[in-house]
Amino acid sequence: MLERPSAGERAVIIQLDFGRDDLADQVEEVRLLAESAGATVCEVIFGRRHSPDPATFAGKGKVQEIAAALAAHEADLAIFNHELSPAQERNLERELKCRVVDRTSLILDIFAQRAQSAEGKLQVELAQLEHLATRLVRGWTHLERQKGGIGLRGPGETQLETDRRLLGNRVKLLKDRLQKLERQRGVQRKARSRGDVLNVSLVGYTNAGKSTLFNALTHTGVYAANKLFATLDTTSRKLWLDGAGNIVISDTVGFIRDLPHELVAAFHATLEATAEADLLLHVVDTANPAREDQILEVGKVLAEIGAQGVPEIVVLNKQDLTELPSAAERDEYGRIRRVRVSAVTGDGLPLLRQALAEYAVEKAQRLSLERGRLSVEDPSTILESVIDTGTPQ
Repeated sequence: MLERPSAGERAVIIQLDFGRDDLADQVEEVRLLAESAGATVCEVIFGRRHSPDPATFAGKGKVQEIAAALAAHEADLAIFNHELSPAQERNLERELKCRVVDRTSLILDIFAQRAQSAEGKLQVELAQLEHLATRLVRGWTHLERQKGGIGLRGPGETQLETDRRLLGNRVKLLKDRLQKLERQRGVQRKARSRGDVLNVSLVGYTNAGKSTLFNALTHTGVYAANKLFATLDTTSRKLWLDGAGNIVISDTVGFIRDLPHELVAAFHATLEATAEADLLLHVVDTANPAREDQILEVGKVLAEIGAQGVPEIVVLNKQDLTELPSAAERDEYGRIRRVRVSAVTGDGLPLLRQALAEYAVEKAQRLSLERGRLSVEDPSTILESVIDTGTPQ
């Protein structure tokens, strides 16, 4: 059996080109992911292929090049900015004699480091276990089959089957706990939705500046850093707006291209709050050359969680880096749809507060009209009461 090496901090990144145009953006993003996970990137190895190699993803010659780079830099971690199958990971580790991590495993590792709340830790563990379930065979290839003979007869199942059963039990336990927390969140959201308070969620690509903007608006000290996925746990605060009163604003986890489905499923309860918000503040890093692609990726995740129909204001953040003035754009109905701000300097924040106040007032007026209609009793109801009891009630 291959003894799997422990994860290290010196890494070589492998980026293969399958014909996409945004190769440079992909490389920069995986470099940031690796650094956010605590790795030191020694080299980036490129390659061009029409399709992945079924056995090693990269092909025999490229694997030899990767092995040489690992040896030259004394690196002990190979990071593929792609999704590898369990068999490909196993074959690569045998050939490279080091730990091999694909994009999904790398993101899961970052999430495991960042999770702070009990719910966040449960969500990350669930995602990790569901990802691990398909890769158990890598560690137990010597115990896949039962052996006969004296002293070698098993208790009726192989070690691999035992691990799968125990892992399944743990997954079920985590899902039960998260469902309980989800019900509690649901009760809290319903209580908020019954009130007149506008519920706002910050969404956007990871490292777009959501937490910095959240702190600037609410004057709180939520952790914010120039790292990918600096924030995992949802934080909600009240925000007072002149002329509109209090609203509730929530800081949420950032999105990223090819976000692992295990994470989307595990963070269902957290992301559901985004789908049920009254308004989304879609924060965009205007200083990032790949901002248009990032906007599209955020839209894909919002559609996946059922939040594509929620009204949104696009917040063009980091305008201090682009040297563009703060401004607000309105649509044909007069609603503010885009605001250019700097969460660091505070430029443009009054415009954003104005936009939020307008939406809060609009919601209050809508609720007032709905309650006014409900307060007018239906004449048919009065007639039915007379027929049943002989007197109107």
